[in-house]
Amino acid sequence: QDGSIMAELKEASTRKSHKLKIVQRTIAMLAGALLVATGLEIFLVPNEVIDGGITGISIMVSHLTGLPLGAFIFILNLPFFYLGYKQIGKTFAISTILGITVLSYFTSMFHHIPAFTEDVLLATIFGGMVIGAGVGLAIRFGGALDGIEVLAIIINSKVPFSVGEIIMLFNLFILGAAGFIF
Repeated sequence: QDGSIMAELKEASTRKSHKLKIVQRTIAMLAGALLVATGLEIFLVPNEVIDGGITGISIMVSHLTGLPLGAFIFILNLPFFYLGYKQIGKTFAISTILGITVLSYFTSMFHHIPAFTEDVLLATIFGGMVIGAGVGLAIRFGGALDGIEVLAIIINSKVPFSVGEIIMLFNLFILGAAGFIF
């Protein structure tokens, strides 16, 4: 009977630990998305500074069409969410879709908030720091906030480059295209 009680206690502890991890992951994804939205709409976008990844592409398309940035962030990331689901797993995909949805929502909500600074250098530094913290938080807790991150995580398992190096390579092309648009 003692073995049975111990097994039940261990199972209860495992369930509690699993629920705690889900709560931690959810909070991390929400906080990461909120930080990235803040970095984008309070620092970068009002100062016409481009970001990398699918978010950067979304900024360019939003600039060209005049349509909301949040909508493009959500729509353009959908194929990468599916790719993450197929290649990485369900938990990663759920975390990522939560993060991208929250990012899209807060980007739309923060759009009318005035820029924190009009100094492009300060906006770039602070925006980059805030966005970097948000993206790092999301990746640290098993999700992503941009399709390029998903792609880099998948490619990372097949090539000898880090996720950061892969993202940097993609961003070189995206930022080069932004030079022509802006």
